Amino acid sequence: MDEQLFFKKLDNLYTSKEVFYFLSSLEVMSDTMASGALQRISEVEVGDNGLKNPGLLENEVFRALCFQFEFESSKLSNTGLLNALQALIKLRIDPQSTLMTSLLSESEERLGRGQLTAENLCALGESLLELEAPSCATLEQIVNHMQERDIETWSPREIVMVYKILQVSVREGKQCQKLLNRLNSVTLHTVSKLSPNFASVILNSLVVLRQTRAVPLVTALCKHSVKHVPYFTDHELVNVLEAFLYFGQKVQIFTEALERHVPKSICTMHPQTVSKVMQYCCKKMILSKPIFEAVAEGFISSADRLTTDQIAAYIVPFGTLNYLPPSASSLFRKLETVLHTRLRHFQPHTLLNLLHSCVLIQRYPINFLPKIFSPYFLQKLQAQPPGLNRIVMSQLTQLFLTVTLECPFYEGPKLLSKYQVKASPTPHSSPDVHLFKRVKTGLLHLLKKRIYFASEVSTPYFYVVDIEIKLDEEGFVLPATQLEEVHRRIALCVDGQNRFCAHSHNLLGEEAIKQRHLQLLGYEVVQIPFFEIESLQNTRKMADYLHKKIFPCTYG
Repeated sequence: MDEQLFFKKLDNLYTSKEVFYFLSSLEVMSDTMASGALQRISEVEVGDNGLKNPGLLENEVFRALCFQFEFESSKLSNTGLLNALQALIKLRIDPQSTLMTSLLSESEERLGRGQLTAENLCALGESLLELEAPSCATLEQIVNHMQERDIETWSPREIVMVYKILQVSVREGKQCQKLLNRLNSVTLHTVSKLSPNFASVILNSLVVLRQTRAVPLVTALCKHSVKHVPYFTDHELVNVLEAFLYFGQKVQIFTEALERHVPKSICTMHPQTVSKVMQYCCKKMILSKPIFEAVAEGFISSADRLTTDQIAAYIVPFGTLNYLPPSASSLFRKLETVLHTRLRHFQPHTLLNLLHSCVLIQRYPINFLPKIFSPYFLQKLQAQPPGLNRIVMSQLTQLFLTVTLECPFYEGPKLLSKYQVKASPTPHSSPDVHLFKRVKTGLLHLLKKRIYFASEVSTPYFYVVDIEIKLDEEGFVLPATQLEEVHRRIALCVDGQNRFCAHSHNLLGEEAIKQRHLQLLGYEVVQIPFFEIESLQNTRKMADYLHKKIFPCTYG
């Protein structure tokens, strides 16, 4: 049969049974046709979980094909040899079998004799990379042969394969930075031609190879990824998101592409991909309502199928970014049900992160706090990394403060004082230095003397107040050091951009709970957000703004 007609018919067969029946009707076929048939079998029979029908390996036609490839490997064309090798590796044939040993040694001999074309080298490299323990010497040989040709002429497929080979070489402790610099430079000019798969693989390689200096290439790949968002597989999208996180990239149009893609695909996306999307939003402080609302709906319908780590990855960002979706009541009802049935399966630190994130948005896990405050659980927390560090003890203290201030009906065990911290600023709690200075200058202009306000005041209750002003019973300002006759305390929260979600006026969960608790502790909380004062051009205008904000009754 004519090869062209053969491959046309082969492409219309969708099971190994159909392929074997078709092959049985042929008297003669070339090695290229036979290897193409093996490739087609691997395409239709190998799924995400391996071989769909292991019985096909015992089929007579399949065994006859393998027999010929094993005993006539030296007579095969390069294409026939390498396509067969690729298909058999995909079909999980034992690399130690005589069939695979024969094909691999024949391939390596031809490589050594310099008989393989650029396309052959790619096919061999891709096959070896699929093996669990590829021969580094052979992979190195492939790269050396490829470098005989001008690197500028390499195709995207060749570039991708070399990045993958270099990952293996670096794992083995080889130094490849010189070649990597050239490769990064050449890849920069081919970015626009890269498929979704190639873009994802290269970004993953740049992360693994720690190419933090390849900024132009990383930036170009991240921007190029935007148009591929709807076409990435789950695994590819995870690679891209990991690269964005590793290299600190934040591209607004990429977030917009995710906002269009995630709500449409939430039902079919792998939970690990959804977890990575939420991690991306959380680390970048991106409050994307379309994504968060879709993830909330996804959690309500599929929470029972999620691992405990995935449950935390779905929920924690809601607390961190201080957002309750429209479906909040159903979302937290579902979370409570899941916690009741699977509480003992959670790792201690995962459970603490999850419950702490709930109280940030006023969802109180009362039924589970006795477990958190129990000595046994606290010992488990201490025994597992990162142990009882400042952040963990701050979370415990904040949980205890929450039930004390917001849940007076809670009658369970309390958190022992040795696990409580007096003050622990969170990463976002330190005030913006420039903004803070401007506010203090304005206050000085308003109150005339520096003694009438104190800055960064530690309270007995864990929180640090940015600026505190004390008033007597008649409303007169008292010196900050005075302890008697204090009738009112005003806490000024100087909220810079670092206390809000990105490009948003939505306070982060840590700051929202702090302001809520300060009010419950008796402070009059006055928020001074960056977006209200950044346009005030001089000290007089700042003082005027602060007068109106802090003392509205006497303003004007």
